[in-house]
Amino acid sequence: MDLEARSLQPNVKAVLLAKLREYKSDLNNLKSEHKRLASANSNQAARDDLLESGMVDAMSVSANQRGRLMMSTERLNESSDRIKESRRTMLETEELGVSILQDLHQQRQSLLHANDTNK
Repeated sequence: MDLEARSLQPNVKAVLLAKLREYKSDLNNLKSEHKRLASANSNQAARDDLLESGMVDAMSVSANQRGRLMMSTERLNESSDRIKESRRTMLETEELGVSILQDLHQQRQSLLHANDTNK
């Protein structure tokens, strides 16, 4: 998609490249946030496991673990949803770019044909 955008006319190219950079940036931000949340959750879970190993009340520990697991799962699902939404937006943008390229190609062919018939 990047290569296609670079081959366009300057006025269209600038807009598409800016959007592409924005989408890439959003995607990278979501990926890093997902990694950060995943590592923070695993580090916190490991720490909590060590601290809770000395607890006598196994039911309390189990409930705490279940609650943390549910929260972690929810955060992971939210991050996954954001990534899916970003991917969907990226694909829509790519489709729009392809459509624009096709329209421009047809217009170019029409102009070349008109130029040839005028000669």
